[in-house]
Amino acid sequence: MSKDAYIHKMLPGSPGSPLLFVLHGTGADENQLLSFGRELLPSATVVSPRGDVSEQGAARFFRRTGEGVYDMDDLARATAKMAGFVKAHVEAAKPSAVFGLGYSNGANILASVVFAEPALFNATALMHPLIPFEPQVKGSLAGRHILITAGRRDPICPPNLTSRLEAYLRADGADVTVEWHDGGHEVRPNESGAVRRLFAFAPAAEGGKNNG
Repeated sequence: MSKDAYIHKMLPGSPGSPLLFVLHGTGADENQLLSFGRELLPSATVVSPRGDVSEQGAARFFRRTGEGVYDMDDLARATAKMAGFVKAHVEAAKPSAVFGLGYSNGANILASVVFAEPALFNATALMHPLIPFEPQVKGSLAGRHILITAGRRDPICPPNLTSRLEAYLRADGADVTVEWHDGGHEVRPNESGAVRRLFAFAPAAEGGKNNG
């Protein structure tokens, strides 16, 4: 469990303010969502790690053998590593709340951490996630706020899998919102607005103390 487990950038926030983790998509890096995170929560500390897997030079958080075909052993490795990274920063910062934002591959690793550590985040925004397996949630997501954003014509993340993920999360007690647009894998303004609302209205104390 180390704050430096990943190459990362951090934008310091006010003492005791929320901690926001932003996780990039395939082929991007720690700069992709950093300024967006600052815009979303100006007073928060924003932490943005770089994926530690290279797919023909493109940074990712875990390996895959094809589009939508995950190396599940490596996903388990990456999930444990990311959970430890988040916990280390939470322990050091003692924030008022812990939020997560991921896009594409970043949303996939964030979702996997949520399944493994349901109490870690107060609220998470999963932008265009693709979860082609049935999640095994280790605990309860009751009281946790989760936003899923998606495109109805997304060639990478089929809408039926988005709806299936929503159903899984609701069944485990999460407070789930889904924000759709009529396009593909790109991020549109209505998604950004939905993320802002999520983090603005997710009560920091709801769901109890973050036990990291």
